[in-house]
Amino acid sequence: MIGLAHASSEALSEGGTLASHLDAFVARPAQLRLTAAIADAFEQRDVLLAEAGTGTGKTFAYLVPALLSGLKIIISTGTRALQDQLYHRDLPRVRAALGVGHSSALLKGRANYLCRYRLQQARGEPRFSNPEQVAQFQRILAWSGRTRHGDMAELDALPEDSPLFPMVTSTVDNCLGTECPFWSDCFVVQARQRAQAADVVVVNHHLLLADLALKQEGFGEILPGAQAFVIDEAHQVPELAANFFGEGFGMRPWQELARDCLAESRSVGGAQAALQAPAATLEQTLRDLRGAMEGMPSRGTQWRALAVPQVREGFDAAMSALVILRDTLDGVREASPGLDACHARAQEAVSRLSRWLGDDLPLLDFDADPAHAPAAADVLWYELTPRGFRCQRTPMDVSGPLREHRQRSLAAWVFTSATLTVDGHFEHIAQRLGLDDPITLLQPSPFEWERQALCYLPEGLPDPAARGFGTALIAALTPVLEASGGRAFLLFASHRALREAAEALRDAPWPLFVQGEAPRATLLQRFRESGNGVLLGSASFREGVDVVGDALSVVVIDKLPFAAPDDPVFEARLEAIRREGGNPFRDEQLPQAVIALKQGVGRLIRSESDRGVLVLCDPRLTTRGYGRIFMDSLPPFRRTRLLADVQAFFAPQWRPADDDPQPLAVSADDAPFPTSLF
Repeated sequence: MIGLAHASSEALSEGGTLASHLDAFVARPAQLRLTAAIADAFEQRDVLLAEAGTGTGKTFAYLVPALLSGLKIIISTGTRALQDQLYHRDLPRVRAALGVGHSSALLKGRANYLCRYRLQQARGEPRFSNPEQVAQFQRILAWSGRTRHGDMAELDALPEDSPLFPMVTSTVDNCLGTECPFWSDCFVVQARQRAQAADVVVVNHHLLLADLALKQEGFGEILPGAQAFVIDEAHQVPELAANFFGEGFGMRPWQELARDCLAESRSVGGAQAALQAPAATLEQTLRDLRGAMEGMPSRGTQWRALAVPQVREGFDAAMSALVILRDTLDGVREASPGLDACHARAQEAVSRLSRWLGDDLPLLDFDADPAHAPAAADVLWYELTPRGFRCQRTPMDVSGPLREHRQRSLAAWVFTSATLTVDGHFEHIAQRLGLDDPITLLQPSPFEWERQALCYLPEGLPDPAARGFGTALIAALTPVLEASGGRAFLLFASHRALREAAEALRDAPWPLFVQGEAPRATLLQRFRESGNGVLLGSASFREGVDVVGDALSVVVIDKLPFAAPDDPVFEARLEAIRREGGNPFRDEQLPQAVIALKQGVGRLIRSESDRGVLVLCDPRLTTRGYGRIFMDSLPPFRRTRLLADVQAFFAPQWRPADDDPQPLAVSADDAPFPTSLF
């Protein structure tokens, strides 16, 4: 691996291998610095924490040294969509340009692959609620006979939230393993085998973290052999890790358990008669429990949920129903592998519910006196969905287990993202990732922000908590949208604000694309094709919106994205910081909000030719001392308080010469922000 940094930089340089083989490839100094740092980390088995601003080209910056290194490398991305894009588009292009023959594999969690056994069990099932589901199931059947890899993503026409997915895929709980009659043809087993043999394996954070936490999603066998890890979109890891290093249960998996018991019992004499009543009782008990939880906050702590007598009684009834089902299964479990697996699932359900209800785990009860709370604790909490619920045990701090797994691997680790720093510093994300003394690299976006973009802070808006803020917001945005001709992405801090804005804009002359009214991919495609649409989304829509060109020329952010106060884990984390003598706002709330804001801002300029206006509508950016932290963490926009500057920006005649960009006028109110921080 001698000279890996040099070889990687040569390939990405002007006139290098990639420039010779890839159309429109442009050498970028920031990309060269990033790839050299990544190559050094690979060679030295070091830890690198690197922020690469939008336009740096970080994907090629890590793919080139990964393919030239000769190491076994695992690349983890933030979502399955990014995973597919990396594997099917970016990786083949770079590999072909470099002329290397290293093998690669795409590996997802088992729930992404067709399970032949569960597909067979679903045939003839009376679970289909409408003719459309019957037609979709027939498409799955037809596809199952011709697919090579069994990846459910191949079924473009099947909605992501289709209830058919859990019917035809497996989980760790319901997989029969080597007892399955289709074991030799299992798509999950085949995907693992390809990953074991590959030089470069592309996974997503969910799969990586599940196996780090020993959830056995199919990745554990190849994890010890990896010599280097690249964690893209690394800012997502701490929050995701908290879920995987805890445990949970929910209404839907238990409903599926009851139904699977009946499906498995059909081929075993006497079993169906024995299981019919316990399965029905469990389903009814779950419906009653969800009814008892109606009217509660959508999220809250275990303590607050169990303080409601009907809810406590409902959980006790669910425990009794699970115990009866488990004991009934114990009498028939040896009749088939499927019933044996159902028994194991019922036993695990009883254990998890017992741990969640009991006091054997340290529980941070921030309704009680904090002085008597444990120094470190897991948080027990619940979340309601429209037709169900989920209960979770979540650790507040995952830096310890993340550090332990990283050190045990003896591998190189590269953590990268466009949004890792707060005011130019890495301390917050390094602490949350368990990185004690990482090598750091900060490469700002190479785009010409002063020429390509403008940051507009409207004057006269009330405090976001004030009555009438939504109405004032629409009034301030309307002339901006008129100037831009639509072509805007509006981001809202809450679903309620999103709905109110969508209603207020229904009569606007631009087509509206509102989160929740169609699948995410469909909305984005329609928005791109419209040319003058207005896309409205909430915080969950913030990442992954990648629209290059004029279709997205305005990004609007209504409020600073401070975490929701109803998040029990976040609330517990703040209380723990307070007990330890820290400042919850400075140490946690502010850094998290800055990183979230940077994610939203990053949707605006996606290429060297893009132009656009960022509209920040929260007056706290200029009235509160911490506003400077937010603004100093953003790219070097020109800033204005004047609507006339926005209108001039979009005027056809306004095109500053590249060699003489003229600053737009700013109002007297756009004076330097106050220096007091808190």
